Amino acid sequence: MKPTYDEVYRRSITDPEGFWGEEAATLHWFRPWDRVCDDSKAPFTRWFPGGETNLCYNAVDRHVLAGRGGKPAILWESPEAGASKLLTFGDLLGEVNRFAAVLQGLGVKKGDRVLIYMPMIPEALIAVLSCVRIGAVHSVVFAGFSGEALAHRIEDSASRVIICADAGLRKGKPVELKKIVDRAVDLASTPVEHVVVFDRGISPWAPVAGRDVRWVEATEEVGVGNVSAVPIESTEPSYILYTSGTTGKPKGVVRDTGGHMVALHASMRLVYGCGPDDVYWSTSDIGWVVGHSYIIYGPLLAGIPTLVYEGTPDSPNPGIWWEVAAKHKVTVLFSAPTAMRMLRKYPASWVESHDLSKLRHVFLAGEPLDEPTYHWAVQTLNKPVVDHYWQTESGWPMITNHMGLQPLPVKPGSPTRAAVGWKLEVVDEKGDPRPRGQRGYLVGHPPLPPGALQTLWGDDERYVQSYWDYFTRHAKRLYFSGDYAIQDEDGYFRLLGRADEVINVAGHRMGTREVEEVVSGHPGVAEVSAIGIEDEVKGEAIATFVVLKKGVEENEALHKEIVGLIRESIGPIATPKVLRVVPRLPKTRSGKVMRRVLKALCEGKTMGDLSTIEDGASVDEIRTALDELGGATPTAK
Repeated sequence: MKPTYDEVYRRSITDPEGFWGEEAATLHWFRPWDRVCDDSKAPFTRWFPGGETNLCYNAVDRHVLAGRGGKPAILWESPEAGASKLLTFGDLLGEVNRFAAVLQGLGVKKGDRVLIYMPMIPEALIAVLSCVRIGAVHSVVFAGFSGEALAHRIEDSASRVIICADAGLRKGKPVELKKIVDRAVDLASTPVEHVVVFDRGISPWAPVAGRDVRWVEATEEVGVGNVSAVPIESTEPSYILYTSGTTGKPKGVVRDTGGHMVALHASMRLVYGCGPDDVYWSTSDIGWVVGHSYIIYGPLLAGIPTLVYEGTPDSPNPGIWWEVAAKHKVTVLFSAPTAMRMLRKYPASWVESHDLSKLRHVFLAGEPLDEPTYHWAVQTLNKPVVDHYWQTESGWPMITNHMGLQPLPVKPGSPTRAAVGWKLEVVDEKGDPRPRGQRGYLVGHPPLPPGALQTLWGDDERYVQSYWDYFTRHAKRLYFSGDYAIQDEDGYFRLLGRADEVINVAGHRMGTREVEEVVSGHPGVAEVSAIGIEDEVKGEAIATFVVLKKGVEENEALHKEIVGLIRESIGPIATPKVLRVVPRLPKTRSGKVMRRVLKALCEGKTMGDLSTIEDGASVDEIRTALDELGGATPTAK
């Protein structure tokens, strides 16, 4: 019988050194650690200091040496390219050895930064693993950021080498990555010595003499490679991941090596309930933290296949995800509420026509999961759906229902209780505990468990100011998540959105999440986004944008029903000044709604950089919807 959540969680909090020490002992270390946790320089907590290990060795070599070299490691599916590929752990070790040799031949050594700007192809994972194999610090940038955004990341990380592809594919159209890299290199003040290009034959490109290197030719020249995994001290960085979008100075979250490895390995068993026969699919992108943790490292550390997917949830048809899941007998799926809301617009037959009998759990994260979407996913997929919460900074789940333990009862709308190792609380603005059932700030008590961020690249002061100084004026040192939450009498958390996503209407403060959840409850609504906009009288007013389910018609009655729901559930103060039905919401290529674009359109202001937008036509559609009735005007027609 599985252990209970309470007994495992309690030990992780009362005996963290014993708990995490046992987890770490299941992995390979070239040198044992001096101690499990060193919190003497808080908030700069160090996990397993003195220990030497290697992420690539544990994710790849360890399995080959154990006789599992013939087991699938990477399952690649690209509906965009009409192609698929399988790499075993033995294949992966060979490819990583060859490319690691290429990097060494270019002068890359331990501690050097390497920027990776690639689409969802196996070579992206090979590039990442090759970096950590030789001790280089990788900085993966989502292959959709502009040249300007890329240039800033080159400068901040001082990356000497860039790895890219000629192009990625998005809904049948090439995204010319090499051309974006060329522009970024021209813009960056930091010199780039080499650009390694994996040529997919999608987009023509002109090599820069003396700088550009062709991936295939370079790996053929090195032959076998035979690069030994470099022992890395546990607290040394494994990667930098920049957190902001395209506005402001990005924050380069630094992840360590040993703590990160131990946390991910443990989470695959405890949180995701994975065993040796599972097939894991995270639908994210390697440019985001989910992709780092649960496309690359988590599954491979667990020794199970990771499915790498190039494409969107609804192309070439709305059933493509379920077709791929059935083909590869996926057992654990990790996606986002945004994707489920998108698929919710289509008839259930797109799901029901595929054999998902092997699928055991569906995990959703990235934003609050509204109850209507939760119920749709449970009923349509006929599988347990696990809502869980975490951040780029945390690196792995902070609040979740542990499928590797005896699962707790589900409360729709709540990601359940704190994950093992995370001591979380809801507090007021002074850092004092809020009564159960009352809204406050979600915080973490130090020391944070292994896997959490160590600092910000080159900016320890900003790290402290951004995450640890919020309550110090009240003599409290707490990790500030930046999110509002409520904790109920059973210890379950309900997330209410970012603390900076609060609308102040005539002195009444409410989270955008509250409005969105109410509107999502309308049977005709597939997606919704609420924002605060400037109002001369009230200071701020609410603007709400709605995408309807297929077959649902917009009319005056529907508008009145939605407004009625808001007034009844929240109160008249929450009545939106703007309510518009639109064909789609403006989203990044990772599926995040671009609230700043909606706000700029309502207020007639500049939208800023739109290089990460999924489909620019959505902006014109919203502008048209606003203009038809004179911009930010009446609620109902």
